[in-house]
Amino acid sequence: MPNAPAPLVSLIGAPTDVGAGMMGARMGPAALRVAGIARAIEQFGLEVKDCGNLDGPPNPWQEAVNGFRHLPEVVRWNQLLHDAMYAELQLGRLPIMLGGDHCLGIGSISAVARHCREKGRKLRVLWFDAHADFNTATLTPSGNIHGMPVACLCGHGPQELVGIGGFSAEKPALNPKEIRQIGIRSVDAGEKRMVHDMGIEVFDMRYIDEMGMRHAMELALALVDSNTHLHVSLDVDFLDPDIAPGVGTTVRGGPTYREAQLCMEMVADTGRLASLDIVELNPALDVRNKTAELAVDLVESLFGKSTLMRKPNGR
Repeated sequence: MPNAPAPLVSLIGAPTDVGAGMMGARMGPAALRVAGIARAIEQFGLEVKDCGNLDGPPNPWQEAVNGFRHLPEVVRWNQLLHDAMYAELQLGRLPIMLGGDHCLGIGSISAVARHCREKGRKLRVLWFDAHADFNTATLTPSGNIHGMPVACLCGHGPQELVGIGGFSAEKPALNPKEIRQIGIRSVDAGEKRMVHDMGIEVFDMRYIDEMGMRHAMELALALVDSNTHLHVSLDVDFLDPDIAPGVGTTVRGGPTYREAQLCMEMVADTGRLASLDIVELNPALDVRNKTAELAVDLVESLFGKSTLMRKPNGR
């Protein structure tokens, strides 16, 4: 499969933790910049434009109301992010959202989905995460909306979030067949039924243990072609906490460093990466910024870093 022309890259900071159950992810964009994310991408000959940070509402740190914590603030942040991501996509750029917590996936991916539908392109979302993020107001044990973005994108959530980008519960941003979840190992009881009933393809850690990461990624990337917009949503709690401690929702038993690198390298081999989220980095819990540095290391692999010169199909 030939590589697509190299796009220009835009960094969009979304410094908020309004969707999370712990403060600190608002510092994620700064940590990623300190770790050198722009320089890491520029070394591949790409132009990087840092769009700065979005300016949204502060975290009010309140209890849940009708099953949602901070819904007005989450809506505002995601609308701002949608508009920023969509604008960069319209310019033909590759936007990278620097989060922030994973509730921001709603705004990011709704922008990508809108862009794809307008351009007649297929969409494939790779959701690297320890969690399924398919909670709803009636299922959530906490009300934290960072546990709900996939549900909202698939039309199961409040209209204020489902409707971002002009979508609706009847015509949501994501068809469940457009998303692949990788590295899942913590799913609430109600979520299990929802994920099953929606038919989402999930490569959980048991599958990866039994079949191997290469096989999981081959299936996750199956049928990606020249008309596919490939979006990666990387929650850093996807990684095992032994190598990535700087997250608020660590779950033991995640992918190793090499497994994570293989994921990114196989995405790079397709030549189809067109947008990216990096979320849930919490520098307050990190050790000497090692999690941010690891995230940047993975981004380098997404953009083509490899030990040897390889053909586009990775062989």
